[in-house]
Amino acid sequence: MLVIVIVIAAGVALALRPRDGGGGYDPYFRALNDLLKREGPARPVLLLDLDRLDRNIDVLRASIRPPKHFRVVAKSLPSIPLLRYVCERAGTHRVMSFHQPFLNQVAEQLSDSEILLGKPMPVRSAERFYADLRGGFDPSRQLQWLVDTPERLEEYRALAGSLRRKMLINIEIDVGLHRGGVQDTATLDRMLSVIVAHPDRLELAGFMGYDPHVAKVPGWARSRASLIAEVRAAYRGYVDVVKERHPGLWTDRLTLNGAGSPTYRLYEGDTLLNDLAVGSALVKPTDFDIDTLAPHVPALFIATPVLKAGAAARLPGLDGLSRLLDWWNPNLARTFFVYGGYWMARPVAPAGLHTNPLFGRSSNQEMLNGSARVELGVDDYVFLRPTQSEAVMLQFGDILVVRGGAIVDRWPVLVQ
Repeated sequence: MLVIVIVIAAGVALALRPRDGGGGYDPYFRALNDLLKREGPARPVLLLDLDRLDRNIDVLRASIRPPKHFRVVAKSLPSIPLLRYVCERAGTHRVMSFHQPFLNQVAEQLSDSEILLGKPMPVRSAERFYADLRGGFDPSRQLQWLVDTPERLEEYRALAGSLRRKMLINIEIDVGLHRGGVQDTATLDRMLSVIVAHPDRLELAGFMGYDPHVAKVPGWARSRASLIAEVRAAYRGYVDVVKERHPGLWTDRLTLNGAGSPTYRLYEGDTLLNDLAVGSALVKPTDFDIDTLAPHVPALFIATPVLKAGAAARLPGLDGLSRLLDWWNPNLARTFFVYGGYWMARPVAPAGLHTNPLFGRSSNQEMLNGSARVELGVDDYVFLRPTQSEAVMLQFGDILVVRGGAIVDRWPVLVQ
């Protein structure tokens, strides 16, 4: 009986044993590895593939057509040369900014841009912006401050008075995300009345209603069609308050901003919104591997050299357990320590690399494991896809720009 139990247990163990997921570089990453070994900086670097970026911009342009306008999200592409490149290829001068130091840099270096704040900023941040403003950028025409409450609007009105400036006010509205913003028409009516009462200091510039939940709510809970219909109905209700109660504020030039990378393609054919904001979709981190962005391709990678390559992982003080795990999981047959690590990113090349949860993470020399089939040696590069762009892109210094298998430029990132 005991023998039978042992045989069954062994059979179950073998059936549950992980499959070998290792492999080599595909042709794309093999070429990048060869390029970096010849010309790279021999340290962790962020790679931007312009050919892939162009493809994503073209997908976007095919979806966002006049009279709609594309607004590039600066936090997701935090580099002046990158923002300039996207704006020129996409044919836009509209930018969305989320951070006061970045806002000043964009205003100074992309002085023809028209900027909408992507989140409500403390009034002290707005005051700091004006104090640091340099160049020919005219905020009274080119900058829309996002305001979410009557209280913040009053703070901005007071600031406008003290600075003797007119401020363009874009009102954040809740269209279903429930992350703040105006949530009822009575509150909106109060805010619009303040703008009407102070025409020398405040001017209504439009609305902003963000809706990423439309692409993320599970289909079994709500249909996407019902969610997008709910967003449009809410948005139209706020617009109607302006038209019906404050018609003097209404103009066809108002910015009616919405969408985002997860949802912008759902607005094809919509006639209400005229300004769609997109950023991350143009480089497609892993958090944006969703069905609405299926035509987009990854264009941003972390590349880092292998410092040490060895045989199976050995856990300090647990050699016996290490040997058992090696037998159990063929994907622990090889160990690599890379330059740096602990990024918000996932290994993608060569195939089959993964972190070791028992050994732990490291931002100095990250351990990665793979099977015996992983073709990787010292000084080869491991490639990872960031999970998001905004935070990760600021960690590596200049972005290494590649096109057609060659390094063509190095682009500095925005300064915090």
